[in-house]
Amino acid sequence: MSDISRPTPSRRAWSLALPVAVLALLTSACTAADPADERRSGSGSAETAAAADVTDVATGLEAPWAMVRLDSGSTLVSQRDDGTVVEVADDGSTRTVGTVDGVVHQGEGGLLGLAVLPGETTWLYAYETTATDNRVVRLPLTGDAGSYALGEQEDVLTGLAKASNHDGGRIAFGPDGMLYVTVGDANDRDAAQDPESLNGKILRMTPTGGVPDDNPTAGSLVYTLGHRNPQGIAWDDEGRMWASEFGQNTYDELNLIEPGENYGWPEVEGEGSDSRFTDPVVTWSTDEASPSGLVSIGDRLYLAGLGGERLWVIDPGSGDASSASATALLEGDLGRIRDVAEGPGGTLRLLTNNTDGRGDPRRGDDRLVELPLAG
Repeated sequence: MSDISRPTPSRRAWSLALPVAVLALLTSACTAADPADERRSGSGSAETAAAADVTDVATGLEAPWAMVRLDSGSTLVSQRDDGTVVEVADDGSTRTVGTVDGVVHQGEGGLLGLAVLPGETTWLYAYETTATDNRVVRLPLTGDAGSYALGEQEDVLTGLAKASNHDGGRIAFGPDGMLYVTVGDANDRDAAQDPESLNGKILRMTPTGGVPDDNPTAGSLVYTLGHRNPQGIAWDDEGRMWASEFGQNTYDELNLIEPGENYGWPEVEGEGSDSRFTDPVVTWSTDEASPSGLVSIGDRLYLAGLGGERLWVIDPGSGDASSASATALLEGDLGRIRDVAEGPGGTLRLLTNNTDGRGDPRRGDDRLVELPLAG
């Protein structure tokens, strides 16, 4: 297994001007402005500035899409275009773990989400675009930090319609041990409302791809429907499931996910007045967010913004639009942000995405960076 042909980066820190309120928002004891004023625009109210440190953990990544942190301290990163999985060690050094077979990059497709299932065999799950479909596969993850390798690949779920965009692609294991998969509509708007199609849905399955007995519809992997292009999922400390979703031209969304619910696409984008559909908890204009990765830490959700080039810190409140609020951080400082995860020692990690064909790459892009959660 060859190393990535680039020098090992040293960690680099620089100062970013952030509102004082932002520093408070990065802790679990923060307070928010009036939720009714913030739930759409997400604009914060602080005017004074202070400095916060953002540190490079790794640089020179190529179209990274997802990251998962292992118990060993290493982080695995998927690279969309070439299908490689990269190990980032705690010291920032990088090496290629292996390549997921069959990845065909086209538009937004390629090697997308990652998830890890520990056990007697530790499995690395991946969402990939192939020549014929989108699918979920898994591979044994062998070795230890600094020597991880991938074993023989096997299919978990195949036959998801693919397209040059709206592929979804986020995967994660829930508190119930089931695998959740976000699937975009693949540019077929009608698929999102078709209960027989797996596109435009959030799916729930066993680790081997079977249908759980307690899914909303017997014999179906469909957990929720009416989605356009969901790309982030997370569970908070109360066990509530959240998902981020790209809108079309009007509103991006953060949704509270309940089994069997219909989130409206393409009949509704953002909030609506149709009782058949569940409204989002937070909405943004599409230039403010383009939401992708999502993580819950303490009583806050952290959301990666691609087109919005910012990190959103969200107080979900009681789970309705009237009590939720959102504040933007790092606007324009890092460019496109694809994924977000909890880091070591009370930190937050972000994965930039400026080399994906839609960004403006800067020196060192793409990068895995870290910032403190607590002051």
